[in-house]
Amino acid sequence: MNYEIKSIDYQDCKEWFLKKHYAKRIPSVSYCFGLFEGLDLIGVCSFGSPSSRALCIGVCGVHNANKVFELNRLIVNDGLPKNTLSFFVGKCLSILPNELIVVSYADTSQGHNGYIYQATNWIYTGLSAKRTERYDVDNPNRHSKSVIDKKGVDYESLAVRERPQKHRYIFFTGNKYAKRKLLCQLNYPIVAYPKGENQRYDASYQPTIQTKLL
Repeated sequence: MNYEIKSIDYQDCKEWFLKKHYAKRIPSVSYCFGLFEGLDLIGVCSFGSPSSRALCIGVCGVHNANKVFELNRLIVNDGLPKNTLSFFVGKCLSILPNELIVVSYADTSQGHNGYIYQATNWIYTGLSAKRTERYDVDNPNRHSKSVIDKKGVDYESLAVRERPQKHRYIFFTGNKYAKRKLLCQLNYPIVAYPKGENQRYDASYQPTIQTKLL
């Protein structure tokens, strides 16, 4: 594959987050990488701090909580060769600092099983717990965290619905010794990869931002 992966500026990803990804919102971003074909940005992958402190503590204990990051966005243009996504994710993981605990989810409500994570040797730890969450009544895609700071918006007025369960995957960065050490401290059970037919969401939107090279 004639692709290059580079760290990119957070501002260069905003249009991808807001208009191309199905969540339509900007996540926490600590590390962001671009997939380039020549000078053209054709994909983005971002990692950030999880919104749940309980998750950070729960994965490998409170003493490892600050090592936990989430792969929270993975978006590429349509029509790329097979295995482009797994190539992209694998390269991004290799660029991240050593001894991080990376978590990512495959959304069952979108028909995702996480085959990209399976192809790049993540650990599968089952489905997230069942829970309810509040959402913007006028825009169900907007999570409560996106609207509670708006003037005049009352948290109790937001709609309540059951949150879809998600497939949870874990990846440890670093050398074999570091990975083995973290694996011994993993609090989740390791289970067999889920299988099933994947559904694709509409990712046909073409971002117009011209990304500067770093």
